[in-house]
Amino acid sequence: MAGNSKRRGAIRKGASKKGATVGSGGQRRKALEGRGPTPKATERTNHPAARKATAASRRKSVPGRSPSSRSRRPSDGAPELIAGRNAVLEALRENVPAKALFVASRIEGDDRVKESLKIAAARELSLLEVSKTDLDRMTNGAVHQGLGLQVPAYSYAHSTDLLAAAERSGTPALLVALDGVTDPRNLGAVVRSVAAFGGHGVIVPERRAAGMTAAAWKVSAGAAARIPVARATNLTRTLEELQAAGCFVVGLDADGDLDLPLFEAATEPLVIVVGSEGKGLSRLVRQTCDVVVSIPMAGVMESLNAGVAAGVALYDVARRRAAQ
Repeated sequence: MAGNSKRRGAIRKGASKKGATVGSGGQRRKALEGRGPTPKATERTNHPAARKATAASRRKSVPGRSPSSRSRRPSDGAPELIAGRNAVLEALRENVPAKALFVASRIEGDDRVKESLKIAAARELSLLEVSKTDLDRMTNGAVHQGLGLQVPAYSYAHSTDLLAAAERSGTPALLVALDGVTDPRNLGAVVRSVAAFGGHGVIVPERRAAGMTAAAWKVSAGAAARIPVARATNLTRTLEELQAAGCFVVGLDADGDLDLPLFEAATEPLVIVVGSEGKGLSRLVRQTCDVVVSIPMAGVMESLNAGVAAGVALYDVARRRAAQ
């Protein structure tokens, strides 16, 4: 009532008004509008998925580092870092298309280091001095001895290229195919043995098999620059194509039908198939082989690793061919 308008609390002050206010700017209408689709987890700044994606991109930016610490096999197209003084020197001597030479600071030089630096300077390669800790990280903890050579991703050949190389050499083809060998050091050892005993190339499956990584480069001791390595999408089909081209396919297996010394087809165009140490030859590959032989061994040893078995077989073939 008018008579009570002066009573304390009868009139609301401006700061204590309740309800909607005039000129609110449509705040209630904006509150009802959506904010659009929810961003992906990798696009949210503090989300764990976003942090993992950021860390993965940083690892990819480091030369020679694999995208994941759980997998040592780099993605196709990624550069490799050859580690170790002997491996680096052999690669430089063989004129491998390198990009940069990483040298650990305060390295104790020897003849290998001096020659590597001399060749790198003559080829005008980038010489980068890094700390030992950085080189450890770049080589995934490999024994680098203070040297690392960055090279482009390995360029794989085709099986027909290997036959062409054999034809140019004027000798019967001698190839090694690896079935299920996943250790790159075994691959490197096979490449080195192929070079030592006059072979013309190595064939590896495209999936579930070792590739020409830095570890394979190092074990090959430079032979990977001279011996081509081909990738087969389907190893069984590739072996059948080689058979159609006139090659005799021999499988190595502990349960082979013949002992290696009794094998008499060494002078023909030959493909030696080596299986993994644990499982041996796969069923389809074994069925495709013209003959399966074993390496006789004394004692309790049941099998040899792929690198050693291939070396023994290649030596036997080279010995028989030299005797002709």
